[in-house]
Amino acid sequence: MTSLPLVFDAPKRGMPPRHLADLAAEELREAVAGLGEKPFRAQQLARHYYSRLTAEPGVMTDIPAASRGKLADALLPSLITPARTMGCDGGETVKTLWRLHDGALVESVLMGYADRVTLCVSSQAGCGMACPFCATGQGGLTRNLSTAEIVEQVRLAAAAARDGKVAGGPRNLSNVVFMGMGEPLANYNRVLAAVRRITSPAPDGLGLSQRSVVVSTVGLVPAIKRLAGEGLSVTLAVSLHAPDDELRDTLVPVNTRWPVAEVLAAAQGYARQTGRRVSVEYALIREVNDQPWRADLLGGLLHQALGPLAHVNLIPLNPTPGSKWDASSPEAQREFVRRVRAKGVSCTVRDTRGQEIAAACGQLAAAPA
Repeated sequence: MTSLPLVFDAPKRGMPPRHLADLAAEELREAVAGLGEKPFRAQQLARHYYSRLTAEPGVMTDIPAASRGKLADALLPSLITPARTMGCDGGETVKTLWRLHDGALVESVLMGYADRVTLCVSSQAGCGMACPFCATGQGGLTRNLSTAEIVEQVRLAAAAARDGKVAGGPRNLSNVVFMGMGEPLANYNRVLAAVRRITSPAPDGLGLSQRSVVVSTVGLVPAIKRLAGEGLSVTLAVSLHAPDDELRDTLVPVNTRWPVAEVLAAAQGYARQTGRRVSVEYALIREVNDQPWRADLLGGLLHQALGPLAHVNLIPLNPTPGSKWDASSPEAQREFVRRVRAKGVSCTVRDTRGQEIAAACGQLAAAPA
């Protein structure tokens, strides 16, 4: 297993062409007018994209054919194409490998549950946070995704759910979690814009509830503080994985920049500003971070910092190539849950999905098709 440096600034690579989903509503009107078209065409175009989930100009029959082609060429370029799709869990989990315009690869995972359909979306090609137990982090960072490249993953997932391509029959996409490839808050501006497109009501966005969107971070403290002031009600998920700096410095190298106390203080600020519960992600690793005393310490710290606005989401470690670590035993998991709850903090074990197709948490590596 290699030891990689932290990378906060993505390599400078050519970004994809401008796309409708890169633009806020007024920007789209200006872009349409700049093409010599009537500004109201912007709303027509947006309604097809966000409400009807299509980017095919041929079906946009309320727009004159000549205008259709011009608008599509300028504002609906092809950004991501499926290179491979794999399913498991009886068709309830579907992972798609996407090839971007420059050949970069990312993955997203669509999951159907009894009461919801959730997309795990990528925000970067690769990741620069270098966490040693995560396949994405060990692959390094290729580049940031554009706003539209993120939104396109969501639009296409929404269309797949609508068309019954995940077990359970045709349904609406209900939840989006920024827990795929990349550190979302390291691509802050584009992720924030994508959240606004995902949650803006039609025809200016996909119309998902802000409360059904989760933005995950390894603990980029300045960005957490900034997010708290954006006026959003998305859920913040903090990938903590250890309650003590000594171990977290190894498991989550960004801890050497912003230690546990600073991360929890920023999470506390977010909870106070938004009134939203903070999800604390904790990958349980056998005989590494699953000791009873660490459960006690975690519960105590969270109870003090967040009280009822903390929820611990335990994730039995998913295997990754070259890893020397393994998941904690079921007995250790149960004891960890008991001890965290004894400190007055909500704690559950995540229902792991997609492990057999390397679609589970920490397994996304975008291996070429």
